[in-house]
This record gives sequence, C-alpha cells and structure tokens, in this order.
Amino acid sequence: MKNIDIGENEQNQRLDRFLRKYLNGAPLGFIYKAIRKDVKVNGRRAGRDRILRSGDVVSLYIGDADLALFHRGKKTENVRRQFRIAYEDENILVVEKPAGLLTHGDGKEKKNHLTNQVISYLTATGGYDPSREKTFVPAPVNRLDRNTSGLVIFGRNYRALQHFNELIRERGSIRKFYLTIVCGDLRESLRLRGEMVKREDKNMVRVGEELPGGKTMETVAVPLRRGGGFTLAEVEILTGRTHQIRAQLAAAGYPVIGDAKYGDPGVNRVIRERFGQTTQLLHAWRLVFDHCGEGYEYLDGMEIRGEPPARFRSIEKEILK
Repeated sequence: MKNIDIGENEQNQRLDRFLRKYLNGAPLGFIYKAIRKDVKVNGRRAGRDRILRSGDVVSLYIGDADLALFHRGKKTENVRRQFRIAYEDENILVVEKPAGLLTHGDGKEKKNHLTNQVISYLTATGGYDPSREKTFVPAPVNRLDRNTSGLVIFGRNYRALQHFNELIRERGSIRKFYLTIVCGDLRESLRLRGEMVKREDKNMVRVGEELPGGKTMETVAVPLRRGGGFTLAEVEILTGRTHQIRAQLAAAGYPVIGDAKYGDPGVNRVIRERFGQTTQLLHAWRLVFDHCGEGYEYLDGMEIRGEPPARFRSIEKEILK
C-alpha cells in the first residue's frame, strides 16, 4: 500500500486527474479500475470526480511492481535558456519568449521548448523541486504561436496556476496587448467583431460575420505610427482564438507583414528580401492586471512590458518613413 498526502500543489483537482498525473505511465483503463477497487481517500472509497483537499490521504492498494512501472516521476530536461525574465514572484513567472520557440512541445520537438526551459530554470534556482512534488509541474497560463514573440505567464504553484487559468478564461482581469506592423494606412482605431471556424486541414481559420459553428472573436487595433503605406499598431485581444489577430486584421484589409498564412505575398516577399523576416511580425508586449482576486491583490494595477526584439524595431525604423 502507498499513502499519498495531499498538499497545496495537489488540492482542488479530481481524483482521476490526480491519479493520471501520479500514475503517468498507466493506461486509463488501469486507473479507472484502480479507483473502483484499489484506491481510498481518507480510508473510504471515492468516485473518480471526488475533489481532493489539502490534508486528504490517498491510499493506493497497488502492488510494488505496478507502482514502479506506472509511477515514472517527473524528469527535468537540461536545456539552454533562450527566454528573458520580465517579472517574477512566489506565484507567477512572466517571461519573454523569442520567436521560433514553441510554448509547449509537439510531436517533432519534445525537449527544447519554452515550458521545459522554464522548468529547468526554476529547478536550478530552487523555485521548483521535482523530487518533492507528487504531480505538480509549472505550466504556462497563456500561449503564443511559435513565431510570435513576447510575454508568457507561468504558474509557479498549483493554486496560482489554477487561479490564473481561470482569470484568462473569464477575460478582463488580464489584458493582453500586442505590437505589430500591418499593410495599409490605418488612420483610426478598429474594433473587430466576428466569428471564426478553424480549418484543420490547413491549420488556418476562416473569419466571417455569421458562420455555422463559429466562435466569437473580438479584437481592438489602435494605430500608433504610420508611414510608407504601413502602420505600427497596438492590438488588444478581447477573446483568445487561434490566429485571432492575424486572421481578423487580414480580413479587415490590414494584414500583418511577414504573415505567410494570411498576409500579402508581394509585401512579404519584399520584407523577406530586405530584412530576412520570414514569419509574422507580431509581439506580445504588454500585460495589464486588475481584479486579480483574493491573495493576488498585489498585482492589481500592475503593468508588465516586454520590449520588441531588435529586428522588430529595425524593420519599424526602416519602413515607417
């Protein structure tokens, strides 16, 4: 038998989700069968949807061989740090992701991505000790496309991760602003509302007023500087949809320069030849916090900035004349 004490970094999650993390090498069938026959919480049987609380004891009546096989622990990768730190406290870490780096791993890149780099940094600095954690791993609250640079928030403990994920879903408590350069002379602010449908075959989205099965998307774009047929704009996303900024601005007639999916091919060719920019010029540069909730009031009114990369500013200087 194995007793597991539930602490702050394991609480407020369902029993089945906890066991899927703890027995991270076990098939789902094994976990659900164990819940029915071989698992107790505080000495009693519990359903898979039982919410665990700090102080609970989960008892696994599972043989040592199965425990050794299915509880594989957490492995941290020693990867080179490519991000910069914009802000850090005991609850959250805000980092500046460079363009070209995945936020999470995928089928092709499972090691060198932002999340692993952050875990490696926190492990090296003592902010995270995988040997003491049962299931918790620091994780991002928001995500950026691979070729979009800028600010990403990480939860440093389970309570903060859960809380800030909820704030992101609710909208309004964490406002997210981007900088980009678009084709066209954008003279007035735009408030773009519409619906989007994802095209899985091309990893693109279709934007329209009313689309069957569409999801609402809303974006505000404010011109900051114009010149040479281009506009530097600050963009706030009021919803968080796939390719939202790129797709909505392109549909409005102001495509992001360098954007191979939604942009202007002729402009992109010039930008590529002049500056070597082969992807969208988009940078998540400001986070504004407000009404963050109990325990996080110290963040209310705070603004965190991450200045655009040197290439962004170089392109801005050259083409906005």
